[in-house]
Amino acid sequence: MLRQAQQPRCTLDYKIDRMLANIKKSQSDVILMYFYTKPIKMARQSISLTDPNDQWLKSQVDNKEYSSKSELVNDLIRQARQQQAQVDWLRTKLEKAEKSGFTNDSKEDILSAARNFSNE
Repeated sequence: MLRQAQQPRCTLDYKIDRMLANIKKSQSDVILMYFYTKPIKMARQSISLTDPNDQWLKSQVDNKEYSSKSELVNDLIRQARQQQAQVDWLRTKLEKAEKSGFTNDSKEDILSAARNFSNE
């Protein structure tokens, strides 16, 4: 039985609900989905936002991209942390390269390693 429509608790719930709404039931097809999400303990914070930033956050929630401003802010922080990890990785590689002199790696090897890291 498909889930009843309700206020999404998180982006994953919303995406699951949209996906299930697009599935057409047939007598011969039975779809069983089971999702388990482990509760995450979160620290509560109070932040001040400029009006344009607050309006943008509200529009993202209103467009059902996120279920709350908190979820959106957490996602933005996660993305910034991933980007910082990539910058740190590149900085480390550049510093190591500057200290070591020349490399035997080909241009393709270097590009492949950088792409593999950015896809993680």
